[in-house]
Amino acid sequence: MAVAKDCKYTQTHEWFRTSGNVVTMGITKFAADELTDITYVSLPEVGRKLSAGSSFGEVESVKATSDVYSAVSGEVIETNPKLADHPELVNNDPQGEGWMIRVRCADLAPLEKLMDAAAYEKMLAG
Repeated sequence: MAVAKDCKYTQTHEWFRTSGNVVTMGITKFAADELTDITYVSLPEVGRKLSAGSSFGEVESVKATSDVYSAVSGEVIETNPKLADHPELVNNDPQGEGWMIRVRCADLAPLEKLMDAAAYEKMLAG
């Protein structure tokens, strides 16, 4: 399973990619595969303030509903509009077209505590 090298990862299978002070977030291929066919993605409104460790949305599949968590605090500046009509993008391309939200952060330090790609791959092999 390909794990993007330019992201940080949580043990609950969220990924985080930074560009300046903006963090793009979503769930990993492993999480998407575990959920099987994703049928709906619930995302926060633009402008919502997130706290590190809090849930920012839900992913529903034919198998289960799962919360998605942020590792950083900040303001939601964009959500992926394609997911409303095409939630399957999270299954097909979770770290590309299936991204979920973008957050402007004042403090990126919490990301330093997360796993890099090598550590995440090791956890999956586990």
